[in-house]
This record gives sequence, structure tokens and C-alpha cells, in this order.
Amino acid sequence: MKFKVLIPIYNDWQSVFKLLENINLSIKDSVHEISVIIINDASNHDRPEEEKNLENIHSIKVLNMKINQGHTRCIATGLKYIYEKEDFDYIIPMDGDGEDRPEEISDFINQVKDSNDLSIIGERVKRSENLIFKICYQIHKLITLTFTGKSIKYGNFTCLSKVTVEKMINEKATWNSFSGSLKKVDNNLIAIPSIRGSRYYGPSKMSFFNLLKHSLSIVSVFRKAVLIRSALFIIVYILMIKSNASVITAIPLVLLLVMIYSISSLALRENMDEFKNSLKNIQNVENIK
Repeated sequence: MKFKVLIPIYNDWQSVFKLLENINLSIKDSVHEISVIIINDASNHDRPEEEKNLENIHSIKVLNMKINQGHTRCIATGLKYIYEKEDFDYIIPMDGDGEDRPEEISDFINQVKDSNDLSIIGERVKRSENLIFKICYQIHKLITLTFTGKSIKYGNFTCLSKVTVEKMINEKATWNSFSGSLKKVDNNLIAIPSIRGSRYYGPSKMSFFNLLKHSLSIVSVFRKAVLIRSALFIIVYILMIKSNASVITAIPLVLLLVMIYSISSLALRENMDEFKNSLKNIQNVENIK
């Protein structure tokens, strides 16, 4: 079978080349054809010309984007490019900084044999971030479950079948939220345990603000369910506090309205026309192996 590893990157070339070395080591016993496609999100740091002995990786391509469009849209563009331009059986999107561990690629490949063409997700069982970030991440999962009814315990690190990829490139939510879109188009997913690794170099780029935006972007995919659940909450809550109404008791309602406004704004990022034309943002394709 043919696997394409899809890696979005912005400037962090040092991490990507270390990741390529580790991927090469982790797949040395694989009988499958494994290639890498790197989406260069208009980096303003030059890529180092490094000679690496990556004999186990079948090929490596770099898609250089004309303008920076962000992590999620790079993955969406990569999915569309591979589906339309490459011969493949599965796509494995992963971060390029080491937090998605390359040794788990073999776990995905081994699971494929018994998957019956279903897609596989790496469900997080352990994280490497500090305590505050872990608490915020648990709150993110709780908010998502409460307002959408969906339990999403995975990120980009997945193994997508061709059937799932086709669904995702025809779903506008993919342009805004990878994991939200995957949950929307395919509920029948196989989960395997995945441990969040540590970055190869430098601190994590996932700030509290970015985590909040990421969480609300997922929620925005299921905004109809959110509006229904929010309306029910507002009715019940008002009935509960009507005899004790005050500025303090009104705070949850204000926060809820802010959340609804935020997800409505983020939902505007779901632009199918931009998604369909995303390959026009590719300046060139380099074959580096």
C-alpha cells in the first residue's frame, strides 16, 4: 500500500529535517511505500540544503505556498493536492515539530490491515505540556462535548483512507477545522492510543488564545447543535435565576452569548470557493528526494 505523510510547516525547518530522519528510522522495516509531502506555508526562513540519507522514504516533495494561510488550511490544501495529483491509499497528516511521534506511524500502518478501509485516529492518552495547558485542554474537550454532543480526543495525527479524504475535500468545514470536519463527515473511526511528544526545538506555539480559537473552531462546525443546546440552556437558566437575577447571575449568559458570537464569526472561515481554488496558492512543487 501507498502512504502519504502530510506535514505543514512554517519556518521550523530544523524540526522538520529531524522529523524526516526519525520517520526514516521508524519505517525501516515497513514493506509499504511511504512518501512525505511537506506544505511550506510561505516560510520567510530559507530551507537549509541538507544532505540526508533517507533511504526508507520513497519520495519527499515540498509544496511552496504563495501566501501564508495557517496550519489548518495547509492541511486542507495538502489533502486536496494528494487526492487530485497523487496515487495513494492512506494519508497521515502530522505536525512537523515532534509533538506527533514518528514511531506511531507504524502503529497506524499495522492497524490498517484490520481496518476494513476505515480511517484511524490517534486518541491522546498522554500529553507532554505543563499542568495549566493540560487543564485548559480538558476544559476544551468538556466545552466541545457539552455544546456539540461530540467527543473529540484527537488532533491532526490520523490515518485517513481515500474514502474519508474524498469526503473531507468536499466538506467546507475542512477549511476551518480538521478534527471537527473529520468528525462531521465520518463517525465510524478506529481509535488507537497516541502519546503527545515533546517539541524538538523551542517552546510550544499553542498559546492559550490559539487553544481557545482551536476549540471554538471545532465547535463552530456543529453550530446548529450549539444553537439548540444554548437556547435550551438559556431558557432553563433564566427559569432558575428569575427570583435572584443580578449582574453576577447574568455572567454565564453573557459568556454564552460571547461564545455564540465567536463561533458564528469563525464559521465564516468555511469558504468552499477558497477551498476549491486552494491549489492555485501553490507557487511550485520541489522534489527533494
